[in-house]
Amino acid sequence: MADPLDDLIRRVRLRDLRLLLRVVEAGNMARAAKTLSVSRPVISRTIADLERTLGVRLLDRSPQKLEPTVFGHALLRRSAGIFDELRQGMREIAYLADPDAGELRLGASEYMAAGFIPAVIDRLSRRHPGLRFSLELSDPFDRLRDRKLEFVIARLLSPAVDADMDADLLFHERVFITAGPGSKWIGRRRIRLADLVDEPWMLAPPEIAEGSPVVEAFRALGLPVPQATVLGLSLPLRNGLLATGRFLTVVPGSVLRFGAERMLLKPLPVALPRWRLPVAIVTLKNRTLTPLAGLFLDETRRLARPLEPRCRN
Repeated sequence: MADPLDDLIRRVRLRDLRLLLRVVEAGNMARAAKTLSVSRPVISRTIADLERTLGVRLLDRSPQKLEPTVFGHALLRRSAGIFDELRQGMREIAYLADPDAGELRLGASEYMAAGFIPAVIDRLSRRHPGLRFSLELSDPFDRLRDRKLEFVIARLLSPAVDADMDADLLFHERVFITAGPGSKWIGRRRIRLADLVDEPWMLAPPEIAEGSPVVEAFRALGLPVPQATVLGLSLPLRNGLLATGRFLTVVPGSVLRFGAERMLLKPLPVALPRWRLPVAIVTLKNRTLTPLAGLFLDETRRLARPLEPRCRN
């Protein structure tokens, strides 16, 4: 018995779905027409034909903006997956045709991009010099959900990820209290945490949150948590402040092991607990990764292996 959906599927064309996606992204038909290099009447007619074929209204139209209806949202969500799979298929074909070529789009947290990920890229690019890498630091999980990235490598801010994602543990990061060249603390063999409470600190918000190694270390000794003179996530700002010789900060072990600053930053002989939050590979559920992504992640796991025994709780 023939499936009645088969005829409907034959009548829906990929180029019409692509046009619908571009219209919603642009917010109105005029901008979409300019982006697609077609006339506005063509766009209007295409969407009307698509609505007629499906028998539902896909867009609510107003003078200011076009908004998808509930039916439009359902179709757009599935259409994004269709085009993503096609793109992944094209990348896979290109990689199979030439394993030394191809482009990988990945996301990362800033600290992972400061040492660990460059080390992976360096290893791969030496063996496969034709590979290209595109790295996103801004809103990587949103970009992953939009299928703009294949995966994200980051220290998670909670042990769980959203229901539409999977997380594969790499290691638990160890962190170190660190000073810059010229600091009065460099070279001292014995330093107490109590000595550092009133020093100028630059800290990131996660480092002064409940449960962080910094908070746990000071509170375990009955000491107040240092007040950050500067609070922020910027690595260039951190490095600039450390260069003055006055400031202290907290640096992940992976940065000290792999990062470009490892010859300048000096970890002080003060023990902090290991961070309970995992560094993980985060992927979108039910999304097939390209062979190039698999190659990158295999190298990532090899590089992370020495870190895990020292960092796991």
